[in-house]
Amino acid sequence: MHSHAVCRSGYYQLRQLHCVVQSLTSEAAITLVHSFVSTRLDYCNSVLYGIADNQLQRLQSVQNAAARLVTGARRSEHIIAVLQSLQWLPVRQQIVYKLTTLIHKCLIGSAPAYLTEYCRQAGIRRPGTRSADTSMLEVPRTRTRLGDRSLAVAGPRIEEQSATQHS
Repeated sequence: MHSHAVCRSGYYQLRQLHCVVQSLTSEAAITLVHSFVSTRLDYCNSVLYGIADNQLQRLQSVQNAAARLVTGARRSEHIIAVLQSLQWLPVRQQIVYKLTTLIHKCLIGSAPAYLTEYCRQAGIRRPGTRSADTSMLEVPRTRTRLGDRSLAVAGPRIEEQSATQHS
């Protein structure tokens, strides 16, 4: 499974970096951890939308370990404050952010055509109404949970949720 492989390689890289990080400046340590660990967590993470919470928690624990390594924070300290000080989004929010970015690129026409075809505008709205100002997308019906995780379904649902939060 993808999340298992990401966790395994992330922890491997953290073990390798552990002895080196103490002799680096904080900026250099952050750069190294970002290039070796954070990029692995971010790579293809949009396919992880809708995975089980226990798998997502494993990925989050890799990010937490990376943040503690860089900052020297103890396990007893709240990790949210540490992640905020590094300006790192938690894994779940990274996944949603990446999907939202993909949908935005589809809507403005800067995404590849094979992705843009999954983002269809839903119906015609009357001018002057609040719904005319939002770009609601058509959410296709699916029969499986795997289908619910696809870009064609997950993207419009996330876009719909963000539109309702901002209005």
